[in-house]
Amino acid sequence: MRTTLSSLSGVCHACRYCSPFRHHLLSSTLRRHFHHRRHLLLRPLVSLSATTLSFCRHPNSNIFTGNSLCTKMEVMRWTYVIFLSSMLFNLCPQRFWTGIGINNNEAMVEHLKSYGVIRSKKVAEVMETIDRALFVPEGTPPYVDSPMQIGYNATISAPHMHAMCLELLEKNLQPGMHALDVGSGSGYLTACFAYMVGPQGRAVGVEHIPELVGTSIKNIQKSAAASLLKEGALSVHVGDGRLGWPEFAPYDAIHVGAAAPEIPQTLLDQLKPGGRMVIPVGNIFQDLKVVDKNLDGSISVHDETSVRYVPLTSRESQLRDY
Repeated sequence: MRTTLSSLSGVCHACRYCSPFRHHLLSSTLRRHFHHRRHLLLRPLVSLSATTLSFCRHPNSNIFTGNSLCTKMEVMRWTYVIFLSSMLFNLCPQRFWTGIGINNNEAMVEHLKSYGVIRSKKVAEVMETIDRALFVPEGTPPYVDSPMQIGYNATISAPHMHAMCLELLEKNLQPGMHALDVGSGSGYLTACFAYMVGPQGRAVGVEHIPELVGTSIKNIQKSAAASLLKEGALSVHVGDGRLGWPEFAPYDAIHVGAAAPEIPQTLLDQLKPGGRMVIPVGNIFQDLKVVDKNLDGSISVHDETSVRYVPLTSRESQLRDY
């Protein structure tokens, strides 16, 4: 494998805000963390105080940023990239929060705020109100900052990724607006959307695994969004998320919880002028893209950060080998 300075810069500094970048090998963890804040362009031999290199044990030893479980080959490649970058850029170690030891939802939110991941009062409020513990399998540590398996080769994203997406979509999740959650999985983010748009709005989740739809509805019924589900302001449907959900389009906000090879035109068509979509795009190398539809119908796209999500695919492909 050939790694160049430009490729390292592309991975680490291609975005305005960078999310935690975690790479796990067996029981040892090599972590690289960039805080969610604006930063200067990368310069060789400059100390990066927001970057962490540490080894520690972790309950999910093969988790990567986003909601994807890495293969050993990917882990080894990224570990090599980070090791080389640490030699090139004189990295300064800094404490990195994983959420281990956090035992309630409010504490999780406070830690995300202290690390600059949550900046908005509204996002903090919704994440405090919708308890993540109600959306993860029993026995799973709910407040650890890692994606978690929820069955059927699906995951619930890490808390920092939920927070990032809510921050990016906040202006498009105002009371009365419409929001679409593609690949709604556990139902957590759909519930957050519903809480933000309120009873006069509409939050729609689309998931192609019927069993996950059933589980997500049960999760929501136990949460603070239960009344919105009962009143019809929140709904979760079985369907191919790549096709969106035309019934309640156009949407002010669209979130896609799995990586597409390219931005689906169907979802662009269902995005309201003035609306925003957040979607991971790519295969091995993925970027979280922010897609804005301008009032004249034109599209603006920028990369927010490098991520690693499970693929946006068919139900048959997702269940293969399950």
